[in-house]
Formats: sequence, C-alpha cells, structure tokens
Amino acid sequence: MKKSRFLETTSTSLHIMAMIFMLCDHLWGTVIPGNDWLTCIGRLAFPLYAFMLVEGYFHTRSLKKYVGRLLIFAVLSEIPFNLAMGSRMFYPVHQNVLWSFLISLGLIHWNEKVKAGGKLWKRVLVGLVSLVLGYVIGLFTMVDYYHAGILMVMAFYFFRGRKWWHYAGQLLCLWYINLELLGGLSYQWTILGREIWVTQQGFALLALIPIWLYRGRQGYHSKALQYTYYVFYPVHLLMLGLIKLL
Repeated sequence: MKKSRFLETTSTSLHIMAMIFMLCDHLWGTVIPGNDWLTCIGRLAFPLYAFMLVEGYFHTRSLKKYVGRLLIFAVLSEIPFNLAMGSRMFYPVHQNVLWSFLISLGLIHWNEKVKAGGKLWKRVLVGLVSLVLGYVIGLFTMVDYYHAGILMVMAFYFFRGRKWWHYAGQLLCLWYINLELLGGLSYQWTILGREIWVTQQGFALLALIPIWLYRGRQGYHSKALQYTYYVFYPVHLLMLGLIKLL
C-alpha cells in the first residue's frame, strides 16, 4: 500500500508559496502600507527561500551555473529593488536578497569543502568562523535581512535532515533569529480573557510547517518554471517600484 502524499510539499509548491508570501510582504512595504496582515503573511517567505537555497545547493547539477544565475539576477534586481524599497535608482543603504543568498552559498561551499577532507576540530572551527563572517558581512554589506538572513540560511544548512534534533535545531535557531535578533512590532491579542503578545516577526516560524512536510520531491518542473522563479523577483519589484513612483 502506497503512503499518502496528500500532505507532502514539493520543491515546486514551496517555491510558489514563497513567491506569494514575498509578494504580500512587498505589497505592504510599497503600495499598500498599513495592512499589517500582509507583512505577517510575508514573514513566511524568507525561511522558505532560505531552506530551498540549501536544498538547491545539494541538488543542483552545476554549482557554477546555480551561482551564475543568482549573480545575474542579483545584478538585474538591484535597480528594481532600489525603486521599490527606496523610491530611487541608487539606494546604497540596502541591497536585494539575492546578494544575501550568494554570500550564504559561499559560506556553505566553504563548509562542505572542509567537511570533505577536514578533521572534526577543523570542521567545527570553520562552522563557527562562517557564522561570525556571515554576521559581519551581512551587517556591513546591508543585504536584505542583514546578518539575520544569512544566519537563517546557515541554520537550515547545519540542521539539514529529518531527525528530531534537526527539527529542534531549526526551531530554536529560527526562534532566536526572528524573535531575539530581529524582534520588532508586537500585537496584543486577548484569548479566553488572557492577554497574549504576538511578535510580527514570529510569524516566520510558521514556515517550518510546509518545510517539515517536504520529503525531497521536486514536483512539476520545467525550464520555463525554473526561470519564472528567478524572473519573478526583479519583475514584481520593478512593477511595484513604478506604481509607487506614480
């Protein structure tokens, strides 16, 4: 008897969810401000992308081509990102998220190279140094999500797997990164007569539900769909940026 896959997510479904959540967040940040429910939904986007970036590293047929595509679209996305987030073509105080992913891929690759032939102490040392480097580089380059974004990618890298301690590590890391490092606005809810504070950034932890339902299946795939994932980022930012300027 075949096991039901009804509740399983695939690479395709995770990418589509991430795009929808990202669009919600960017709508809130550009042309529909004040609707906080949009950014609460949008908090789920980055963890999904961070997780899929790690999976992409291990499943890509060519790391050079993977990095090359990210680099090309990082450059193409910079002006649309500047228009959407800064209302100008030159906006040096904030860089688009694809640069965050490129930095993260570099750190992952360094760890993997050491892991292939290094002793345990060396692997641990490189792992710790890569976290410090990710923290510092993320802050000083001012990439999207800054240091927290790179640390989130590394959390999915270091706790990649389906054992209970992988899940526990992902949960604890995302809890610390989103609620302690990022924090931010909180909402006061009254449930059964008790006041509960919910942090806006805490909604990011809900992304772990579809992530934990992933079992390595790719789902529907085509070249056109693959490039849609990349093209969507600069195109939707450009459209939002132009609408914002009008």
